Amino acid sequence: MKKVLFICGSLNQTTQMHQIAAHLKEEAGCYFTPYYADGIEDFAARMGWLDFTVLGGRHRRETDSYLAQNRLKVDLRGEGHSYDLVVTCSDLVIQKNIRKKRIVLIQEGITEPESFMFHLVKWLKLPRYLANTSTNGLSNAYDLFCVASEGYAEHFIRKGVRPEKIAVTGIPNFDYMDSFRHNPFPYHDHVLVATTPFRETFRYDDRAAFIQRCVEIAGERTLIFKLHPMENARRAIREISTHASDAMIFTHGNVSHMIANASVVITQQSTSTFVAVALGKETYSNLNLNQLKKLMPAQNGGTSAGQIARLCARLLSAPELRLEGSRAKTRRPQALPERP
Repeated sequence: MKKVLFICGSLNQTTQMHQIAAHLKEEAGCYFTPYYADGIEDFAARMGWLDFTVLGGRHRRETDSYLAQNRLKVDLRGEGHSYDLVVTCSDLVIQKNIRKKRIVLIQEGITEPESFMFHLVKWLKLPRYLANTSTNGLSNAYDLFCVASEGYAEHFIRKGVRPEKIAVTGIPNFDYMDSFRHNPFPYHDHVLVATTPFRETFRYDDRAAFIQRCVEIAGERTLIFKLHPMENARRAIREISTHASDAMIFTHGNVSHMIANASVVITQQSTSTFVAVALGKETYSNLNLNQLKKLMPAQNGGTSAGQIARLCARLLSAPELRLEGSRAKTRRPQALPERP
């Protein structure tokens, strides 16, 4: 049986990989690994210096726990087998042992705006991860890049991604957002704040001013903060307690459920903004909401994982096949290739 390696990352990325693999269990043996790197980046991760990224810290712990709880086959760093296909959640790092493999890249969620660092990375050919997710897709090291929507396809093409490598499939976890309305979260009609780890990724954040703005928007309504998994939770809790003493704070939990039950949603720079807009919530964000509506992940009733798996199966069945994405040769939408 052919083998597929799924390179995971955050819990969101890991659950997306699991959903795709579930559709491939008859075609291939599926193995999983937490995200990893080589060289100086690997050394820094082992020293704990990159615990604010998917290479360590909470992201690594949650991925390890998820893989164990779901009894998935783990092959750390993909060193235990020779793989016919690699499915990865990010191309900010292309690991040495997958560079000659067939690769399918999956968009996780929202991408960072194009800052000065984005242009500097492109001009000077610096490591892509220095510009965070704004450089997603720019490695050109993959066979297919499965993206969230037609809007995102245009977005990536404008940045320099080759159109023939883009397949508009939608992305698991964000392709059936109406389903979030049915959830066990006990609170309703609150103002939900989904924070962003700007400081942990070396960007400016006037958190005190942001919290005070959230208090003003909430007024007499219940104010709930959901902290990003990468945040320094102890510092964030201390700041919120100082400037919004009556607010509730969650460090864990399904933020999409919290959004679904909210009357107002406040974000900084987060994929959660898509959920708020899709569910028709009154939304405040650092992001351009009109642009987000154009980029909105396709709502296909939760079929994205199956569509991605069918593309993976085609690559497995024909190792020499050059499988072009749904954006090949034309910028008009086309039907995805059918599984043979």
